Amino acid sequence: MSQNENIKKIELYLSSRFQLPPEQVAEMIPTFITTLKEHVVNLENALKSGSLVELGGSGHTIKGALLNLGLFESAEIALEIEKNGKAEDQGTDYQALVGKIKADLTPLFK
Repeated sequence: MSQNENIKKIELYLSSRFQLPPEQVAEMIPTFITTLKEHVVNLENALKSGSLVELGGSGHTIKGALLNLGLFESAEIALEIEKNGKAEDQGTDYQALVGKIKADLTPLFK
């Protein structure tokens, strides 16, 4: 999905879910995108740190941001990172999960 398609999807969700006027949503989008970029960096840093508990915490944080924007598929992946990280599950492929979130969100960042 292109940047414009992703942004339109978020705008529609915010407008309908929170009854926000389109102008207000348009003003908020750049801040949301910047915040998502920061959350992705934090997720990658937590992955590099090797601390599964830290990774689970970062998964929790980005999950909330994704849910607030109506990005439910990515939020499901973040939930998996959160739950498995906090449980210190060594069998989870966190690299693949973080990579999937990053791939899903990267079009927004262009």
